[in-house]
Order: sequence, then C-alpha cells, then structure tokens
Amino acid sequence: MSLDLNNKSILITGGTGSLGKELTKTILQRWPNVKRLIIYSRDEQKQYHMAQEYPDTIYKGVRYLIGDVRDLERLKRAFTNVDYVIHAAAMKHVHIAEYNPDECVKTNVGGAENVIKAALETNVSKVVALSTDKACAPINLYGATKLTSDKLFIAANNIRGQKDINFSVVRYGNVMGSNGSVIPFFLNKRAEGVLPITDPKMTRFNISLKDGVDMVLHALDQAWGGEVFVPKIPSYKIMDVAKAIGPECEHRIDGIRPGEKIHEEMITSSDSFTTYDLGKYYVILPQTPLWILNDYITYFNAKLVEPGFNYTSGENTEWETVDSLRKLIVEHVDGNFRISEC
Repeated sequence: MSLDLNNKSILITGGTGSLGKELTKTILQRWPNVKRLIIYSRDEQKQYHMAQEYPDTIYKGVRYLIGDVRDLERLKRAFTNVDYVIHAAAMKHVHIAEYNPDECVKTNVGGAENVIKAALETNVSKVVALSTDKACAPINLYGATKLTSDKLFIAANNIRGQKDINFSVVRYGNVMGSNGSVIPFFLNKRAEGVLPITDPKMTRFNISLKDGVDMVLHALDQAWGGEVFVPKIPSYKIMDVAKAIGPECEHRIDGIRPGEKIHEEMITSSDSFTTYDLGKYYVILPQTPLWILNDYITYFNAKLVEPGFNYTSGENTEWETVDSLRKLIVEHVDGNFRISEC
C-alpha cells in the first residue's frame, strides 16, 4: 500500500462508531504525523469518552467536532482544508429504520447528498463511503437508503467537473463485535440462559473491524473513482454463533424481524457484467467510468467474473465454524470469553 496519511487531514463522519474508532486507532498507529484527524459525530457523550482514550493533548492532530450529516453548512465548515473524507455516519438498525423511515431517509440519503455537496465545495480530494450488504437487492428501508447512497456517491464522479476529487464505496457484511451486532448481543444474553434466534437457517457475511479498516484504507489508496469495493470474506450460520457462545443455553426461535433476510448478498447476478476480481477483493465498476476501462484492467490485473455470478452469504465457499468463531470472539470481541460461563 502506497497510502501515506502523514501531513494529511482526514475527517471521519460517524467517527465515534465502532469502525470510526478502529480507523482512528489504526491511523494514529500507522501515521503518527497525521496533520489532522477529525472525529465528526452528533453524540457528545461518545465523543467525551473517545476523547479520554485519544486526548488531543497527546494526539496533537485529533479534533472532535459535534455535527450532523443532515447539516450541510456544518459539513462545509468541517470539510475546510480536509484532504480525505471517510463517510461512516448512518442509521443502520433495520427494525428501527422500518419504524422511523423518514429519519432514516434524512440521515442515509440526505446525509449522503450533503457529504457530496460539501466535498465538492471544499478542497477534499477523496471520499470513501461505507455501505452494507443490505444495499444489495434490498428488501428493507435501511438497505434501500444505503443503495441510494451508493448510487449518489458513484454518480458524484460525474459532476466533479475539473475538481481533483474522486468518490468510491466500500461494501461489506456484518462487522464482528460492532455496536448492535449479533455477537455482543448473544454475549450479553447468555447470562439469562436464553439466546433468541430469528431463524435457524439464517446466514451472514463476517468481517473483523481490522479487516474492515484495511479495506477502507485500500479504497482510499487505490480508488480511481466510481468503484464499489467488496471483500472476499467468510460466512457464518446463526446457529453456529449460538453454539459458539452459549452451547448450554436455550436457543429460542423468535422469527425474523421486519425487513430481515435469511441470507445476505453483496453482488447480484445483474452486477456480474461490471464486476471484476482483484484478488483479495471484488470491485463493481461504474457502467460508464470516467477513465479508460482497459487501463484499469491492466493496472490491477482485474479479471471479469463469469456472467450471472453472484455473491451470497448462503452460497459462500468459505465458512466460519463453531471453533473458529470462538477464536475470533477472543481475538476481536472479548479477550476474556469462555464458553463455560453460560
């Protein structure tokens, strides 16, 4: 990776979230001479706690800005003299979005529009937006808003004019141990002796926070503008997660919640005609790129996938097992995890 963030200014929207905090940790470790690292979010309590971990008295480049992506004028001020923007702010809980649809649209769609406008009106040179597997063939509002957001960021490359800026998207599955995800939920619930299961056939993609961060940095380094980057990652079965965390617990079947899928998808068969294999990642390219496609293929040794190819959690070729999930929980979620506690 040729990326060098020393003497650069980076802003992370939703910077107090799980991925934002891991990005902050990684950037400060790898590039101690970063000029500014701006944590932009609307939750003052989370900023307060994060500032205890990364105080600006020690980490001289760190800045904490209260702000909402719904507020265009605030974004413009925050983006002034920023080189790179990582857009991680979103409403992400499926069932909450179903119950509060207008709020989800304001944040996930309106917020994306505002990030694009603010970036184009300031001197930002790269924007990487975080997406989700739920944006692929969406059946819930959250997924639909994130698909819309993805389309907005890809299309933003078409309206940049002569500005030296590009926009790209990173799409991945469930982040292991992130706020609101199933593994911390099960870890909390096992003390009650019952793990609520939505559907025993359910599967999900799985990625660690570290790998999610590496993928964002890869996009920041390598994107030409207009790509949707998709990682090659394993899946897990929800019942294997339950067995890994609480083998002695009752596994109660509650039924799927509004807007949930049994299996998730990150690349549809309709995407296959513009999807390329880059080795560690897949990339969905824009149908009308602003650069020469053959140059891109040659530079990255990209190989077009077979027509009709799709990438789903239920038909994956790589799977986590009960044992591998336990090791990952200790490594990435809870170093004190023991199965005997249930």
